Amino acid sequence: MIFTPTEVIGHRGAGRGTVGGVLENTPASFAAAAAAGASWVEVDVRRSADDVLLVHHDAALPDGRPVVDLPAAESRAAGLATLDEAIEAVPPHIGLDVDVKTVMEDAVDAPARRTMALLLPHLRRHARSRPLFVCSFDPAALLAVRREAPEVATAWMPFVRNPLDQAVAGAAGLGCQAVAIDARSFGLAGDAPRPGRRSVGYTVDLAHRAGLQVLSWCPSPVDSARFADAGMDALVVDDVPGVVAALRERPFSR
Repeated sequence: MIFTPTEVIGHRGAGRGTVGGVLENTPASFAAAAAAGASWVEVDVRRSADDVLLVHHDAALPDGRPVVDLPAAESRAAGLATLDEAIEAVPPHIGLDVDVKTVMEDAVDAPARRTMALLLPHLRRHARSRPLFVCSFDPAALLAVRREAPEVATAWMPFVRNPLDQAVAGAAGLGCQAVAIDARSFGLAGDAPRPGRRSVGYTVDLAHRAGLQVLSWCPSPVDSARFADAGMDALVVDDVPGVVAALRERPFSR
């Protein structure tokens, strides 16, 4: 088990973009998420041209330069932190959701230079001292963790609005411990019913019977409370204090 339901994971730290004056995927954002009540933070990890692991969501810097094409010093000059700097800012009792951003170049570069090869030593080290799991859109990254660091839990993250049936069956087939699903795949509060789409409760129950925990990205406080009522295990959110308050105020949370 990765989570004790229902846990809050700060998306890119305190939330995407700039939240409370701090920019996403920075040490300040990770510290702010923990201070706001998140029990985990999501950290986006990708590699530089000189094989340094950096924390950044998008493939390119705001000026359009791909991170994988640049020496780490250039990306750091643009404000990116290294993975080590990011983890140092996260209190040791706060879990790490490591979102692996593999790159096209991983298909052809020397195996020792590929994103997962660079990341595995960090995973093994930190898994001994704090809660940690790996998520990724890339099934190959999750299979590499299962093969090379089986002590580290994994969660498959199907793409935006991915159908629920494929998400749950795919994560089970990959041997993951969890599945991370876009909130829009479940249907947001106020959405019209979609023929054939299973309810949140049905999906969570079936996933649990398959041995999977379920987390969702990025529900609002209203949807977070609804998902928690359905038994969801964790929520990756942009509004950490809002979701923490919504979960606390649920009638069944006491």
